[in-house]
Amino acid sequence: MTLIAMIAKMSEGLGRTCAIFFLTLLFSLPLGLLVALLRMSKNRVVSGITKVYISVLRGTPLMLQLIAVAYGPFYLFGATLLVKEKLLAIIIAFALNYAAYFAEIYRGGIESMPVGQYEAAAVLGYSKGQTFMRIILPQVIKRILPSVTNEVITLVKDTSMAFTLAYMEMFSIGKQIANSQSSFMPFVIAGVFYYLMNSVVAFAMSRCEKALGYYR
Repeated sequence: MTLIAMIAKMSEGLGRTCAIFFLTLLFSLPLGLLVALLRMSKNRVVSGITKVYISVLRGTPLMLQLIAVAYGPFYLFGATLLVKEKLLAIIIAFALNYAAYFAEIYRGGIESMPVGQYEAAAVLGYSKGQTFMRIILPQVIKRILPSVTNEVITLVKDTSMAFTLAYMEMFSIGKQIANSQSSFMPFVIAGVFYYLMNSVVAFAMSRCEKALGYYR
């Protein structure tokens, strides 16, 4: 197989790789904020359960979580996983995993805000919800953006973990070609693809940081 043919074949899985990336961000970013708020709850039961969730999701391999989500229902309920359901299992596992990391990033940003801002907002007649959404959250997003960027870049590379469920995204196709052709070139092509994707992500996030750097 020629180099052009390899690139063309692997490009077929690029759309699936991008789907994993964008869908994971779509669900994990808001879920992470919700988890962060629950983690900061004054209710010890809610806070404790959330701590366990974060600890487990951050303390176990993503590969293991993919297997648990995909095949756990079979062992527990006898349900079989269809090919079309693999993407759903992948997105669930990725979203839950990354939500745990984003939650701690959110929490760090929220807790870094001066208490005086809450007090000033209360004097101005803002409710707690209005204070958080209109005053605190915009500043938190600005502060945590570099940390979020690191996680997003990691996510681009972690999409390759989908091969665990034999889902034919870009890396899985490359691995298949490498085995059939006894060639290392597909892995080089995959590395170039991931590098280019991360370059685009880094550029986009850098533009966001500049847009939010309104005091500079």
